[in-house]
Amino acid sequence: MSSAWRLYGERGSIPVMDIAAPLRLASGSPRRARILREAGFVFEVEQSRIDERPPPSRADPDEEATLLAATKAADVAKRHPGELVLGADTLVVLNDRVLGKPGGASDAIAVLRRLRGRTHRVVTGVALDGALGRAAGTRTTSVTFRRYTDDEIRQYVDSGAPLDKAGSYGIQDDPFRPADSILGCYLNVVGLPLCLTAELMEHIGAFKPGSSRPVCPHDRGTGR
Repeated sequence: MSSAWRLYGERGSIPVMDIAAPLRLASGSPRRARILREAGFVFEVEQSRIDERPPPSRADPDEEATLLAATKAADVAKRHPGELVLGADTLVVLNDRVLGKPGGASDAIAVLRRLRGRTHRVVTGVALDGALGRAAGTRTTSVTFRRYTDDEIRQYVDSGAPLDKAGSYGIQDDPFRPADSILGCYLNVVGLPLCLTAELMEHIGAFKPGSSRPVCPHDRGTGR
């Protein structure tokens, strides 16, 4: 199951983002790492050691995503003084109910059937913690799914691609591509809103004077 999206398309070299402290990503997500890398950030990766229990189905998505992202960042930051740590957490919300990662194939099939042909929200919390200070926030994107078939669901689940993802899907996964339309930041749905990440870094003064700033080409103007 491939992921064909590219952050900046087939353009030339990407300028390196020059920030005032070493950057560390507190996530094992290859999708978040790819977003940062293609935006020009140089960083290390260390997954947090917190117990990621599924949030209550009726939890406030913004509060829960922010809390989880901040907890991840703080956990890694305490082991790396002098660095800036970035944590993130993504939640899928349908009718005010949080849909976590699937418990297995049957759970993933059931969730994808519930999402079919409907509109849901994706909320990602982003948090910075460490040498340059702390900041956190959320971004929300509205996603409407197409009416895919049960056979498409089974093929997708059999590939294993949705089993580690909130809401049992990756918007970028080929050939399933479940979304019919989105309103907001595409990268937020992938797992890390670059637009919000840059705003938080600006807020704590992370960029060195004269450094380039990342511009999210997939921010479509909504969210928080």
